[in-house]
Amino acid sequence: MNTAALVIYLAVMAITPGPNNLILAASGLNHGFRRTVPSLFGIATGIALQAAIIIVFMGQLAGLLGSIKPLLTVAGCSYLLYLAWQIQRSSVLDDEDGSSKPMSFMGGIWFQWLNPKTWMISLNMGMVFLPQSMPASQAALLFFVVVFATMMPCISVWAGAGVALQRLLNTPRRMRCFNTAMALTLAVTALWLLLANLPASPTLPAGLNA
Repeated sequence: MNTAALVIYLAVMAITPGPNNLILAASGLNHGFRRTVPSLFGIATGIALQAAIIIVFMGQLAGLLGSIKPLLTVAGCSYLLYLAWQIQRSSVLDDEDGSSKPMSFMGGIWFQWLNPKTWMISLNMGMVFLPQSMPASQAALLFFVVVFATMMPCISVWAGAGVALQRLLNTPRRMRCFNTAMALTLAVTALWLLLANLPASPTLPAGLNA
């Protein structure tokens, strides 16, 4: 296995904008880095665990995914819209009523099974980087370690960026503007993923599906 190429691929995918990173940036700003740590570990563990499971069951999952992809897409994008709504509701650091909470460790793990970007990353790894001669169990363990070790520092950058913005966004009005912008970005991302991953309707004229 070309480990260097895999690490570069993972780093690029982890550092570029996506649902996980938008959530972490908003969490870092609204809750601070310390309270975002469980989210970081949950997301990194969830991605690594999904990659390992896909490696073990690569043949079976490839066929199954085709039939359940629309359901996963709708569920994942619906959850993203819910998270966008939650972010928009956050108006000040550490809401006094405690109604706004960062994503939990288990929430970070489970969310990866609804995240279309994570499915794409994991399946691409299995198809491109999986050594044919390596036993599945050994490959799964190796992928888990490499994915977790690469993802964790990359996604931490986004949580840290959110924390860094606290000094700039130090008024309720600025916080509301930022949270609204992040919520809209996440909502647009969800709708874009929904349109990109759902099959085109066969009843529409061909020109409208282009």
